[in-house]
Parts: sequence; structure tokens; C-alpha cells
Amino acid sequence: MVVIMKSGASQEEIEAVIANLSAFGFDIHRSSGVNQTVLGAIGVKPGFDHRIIRGLKGVADVKRVTESYKLASRAGRDVSTVVEIGGVSIGGRSITVMAGPCSVESEEQIKETTAYVASHGASLFRGNILKPRTSFYEFYGLEEGRLELIRQAADSSDLKVAIEITDVARLGMMSEYADILQVGARNMQNFELLRALGASNKPILLERGLAATIEEWLMAAEYVMRCGNTQIILCECGIRTFESATRYTLDLSAVSVVKAKSHLPVFVDPCRSTGMRNHIIPLARAAIAAGADGIMVDVHHDPANASGVGLSALNFDQFTELIIQVRDVAKAVGRSLSAVGTTNSLHL
Repeated sequence: MVVIMKSGASQEEIEAVIANLSAFGFDIHRSSGVNQTVLGAIGVKPGFDHRIIRGLKGVADVKRVTESYKLASRAGRDVSTVVEIGGVSIGGRSITVMAGPCSVESEEQIKETTAYVASHGASLFRGNILKPRTSFYEFYGLEEGRLELIRQAADSSDLKVAIEITDVARLGMMSEYADILQVGARNMQNFELLRALGASNKPILLERGLAATIEEWLMAAEYVMRCGNTQIILCECGIRTFESATRYTLDLSAVSVVKAKSHLPVFVDPCRSTGMRNHIIPLARAAIAAGADGIMVDVHHDPANASGVGLSALNFDQFTELIIQVRDVAKAVGRSLSAVGTTNSLHL
């Protein structure tokens, strides 16, 4: 059940509602916006009459939530969540671009890439130091030694940083350097990690598992939210189907479906799903048209010689073209691209 307080409800009124709900044995999850407070009442109480709460002073509405993902559900929250990260808004009317190498390789790569993507339309930098790989023999990153370099390079370009977190043991270390903690597809149902992230004050980028249903994806978000962290960004990056023409099948229908079911912002990763750079820009355009709040793309200063997955990375010129096309689509659907800077070469 979700209790929506009136705009401007006093602290005393909110506390009175919490006390009443607690007396009935509900676990209370409070979410406060600029003008309104929403209380999530978690628990199954067969004999409870919600009209008792509806009649309390300061209460605007009470809604029953039938979905298993109570906090992530749109049923209890009409307003879409906007995640704010140091001046960067994710959600709302803006489109956000996250760009950078799938795996960090060198100091040169970090500095060149952060400077370029920042000046050509990105607001967020992704730089993973440890990337889970299917094969033991694939390049998986340089681990802890590059975290400080990533932070320094991003700061010099006024970018916020997303870094993938692979296990609970690294949470403290990663949190010192990252603005966003990214949960990869393979860890979407790592419930110990999700619980730990729920206690974190960092926004979480939660990728959809390669064989996960939309409900399972939202239930994973619920784990984090139920443990206290409501700053969740979902990321669709492809699911495994019988199709072999691409690495995975990018489920763009999931963007629209999730937007109807949940208030959380949604990103799309067109790189991991296809595994081929010539499909990235068309799918990025389609993602924005479908309603995505942002895109996450691999960008490399020299994709042909990448230690990681170079075939799915854009070079600098291709990233510039992607930004131009994404900005045009965003404008066509009544939205705008959020960016820390643009160069004259974009001709916009």
C-alpha cells in the first residue's frame, strides 16, 4: 500500500500517519520529494481497512499496490523519478549520455576519452576497472590501480563517473571514486550485493540480466529500494534469444513497458546487445524515440587495438555523429540532450 501525502503536509501530519501504519504492523518506507511525501507501507494485513488511513489529516490518497515490486511500481507513484547527481539530471525531459570504454586500459585512454566525450555531448563517463567476462582469457580490466586516474580525468572534464561494482568486498573502495555504481547484467540477481547497495548513498545503474524478465528486473530494483536506496536507474542492454545475427536481442519494447510499470528512469545500452559498432547509432536513435532517458555507449580512442571488446566500441568521430543524431531525435520527441559541453564541430 502507498500513502500519498498532500503537498505541503506538515511533519506532524506525516509522523501521525507513520505511527498509525506502524501500529498496524506495517514496515514503512518514506520517500520525500520537493513538495510531496510518499509513504510505502510494506506487509500483508488481510483485515486492514485502508479507509482508516485515508481519513487522516494531510493524506491526499491511498493506493493498494498488487505488484510484487511495491516501491518500484508506478501504481504508488504518479511522478517519474529524476535522479540528481551533482547537477546532472537523469529522467524528466532531459536525455543523458554516458560514454567511455567498457574496460579501462591505460592512462592515455582515460585522459583522451574523458576529454573528448565531455566536449562532445556526454554528461557521464563509464570506466570499468574490473569487468566480468564469460571467458577467463578475455581482458577484464586493470583493477584498483586506475580508480584515481579515472576520478581525476573526469573531474578535469566536469564529468560524473559510473563504475561497475562486482562484489560487496569492493563496495567501500568503489564508492570513494564513483558517482554511480553500476550493476552488470551478470550481477542483477546477486542479492547480497543488491542489499549492500541498498545501504549505499550512491545512485545505482541496474542492468537487466541476459535472461531476465521485466518483472525479475524490477524485483531486483526492489531489493535495493527496500533496503533504503531509491536512486535507481534501470538499463536495458539486450536479452538472450534464439537469434544469432547479433550478440543479444535489444528489447526496445521493454523501455515502453517499464515506463508504464515503474517510475524509475531507463537507459539503453546499444553496444552490448549487438556487439557490432555499425548498429549502435541506429539503435541509439530508436531508444530515444521509444522513450529512454539516456543511452550508455562504449567509446574508445583506438577501437581497432582495444584490449577489450573493440568491435562494439565507437571511435571519436562516430561518437560525434551519434550525439548529433540523438539530439535531433530528442528534439523531435520534445526532449533535450543534457550535456556539460559541446564543440563547434557539432554544427548545432
